[in-house]
Amino acid sequence: MSKVAPNSVLVIIDVQKGFSDSRWGKRNNPDAEKKMKKVLEEFRKHGLTVIHVRHDSKNPNSLLHHGKESFQFKDEVTPLEGEMIITKHVNSAFIGTSLEQVLRDMGSPPVYYMGLVTDHCVSTTARMSGNLGFESFVIADACAAHEKIGVNGEKLPAQLIHDVNLASINGEFAKVLKSGELEF
Repeated sequence: MSKVAPNSVLVIIDVQKGFSDSRWGKRNNPDAEKKMKKVLEEFRKHGLTVIHVRHDSKNPNSLLHHGKESFQFKDEVTPLEGEMIITKHVNSAFIGTSLEQVLRDMGSPPVYYMGLVTDHCVSTTARMSGNLGFESFVIADACAAHEKIGVNGEKLPAQLIHDVNLASINGEFAKVLKSGELEF
């Protein structure tokens, strides 16, 4: 079990409708959004801070470009009135945003990350979080990845992409755990 400190912050990364599009390829962890919803409900129930991050692509053809329905948050994690929303334009939620200053102003609390996709924005944000000195956690079963084509043309399964990225983060940048390990 992992005790969630009373000053902890939950950062939900890029859980946007555009990631449901089949153009991304096969995805692992089809229950990720259900896990996210449960974690979010627990953070809210305990009065902890929740920060929603969304990606706004500068490419007008992107599924994650503002103004499109696919830019919107998925229903499972829709922000409540008063919850902070940070919009980013690159993989890291720390670059070009106020996230670092917000967390510093809060006294550098422990930060829990979940969202989409494991190997891009979740990984990049968690790595920077650790490098910036924040006690960081990634909730593995509340994240998901899509299959990729490797540099030699081979298809890499989504679960492999997810697992390798979490293994790379764990212990070096953040502690990787499962939602059922959180103790409030």
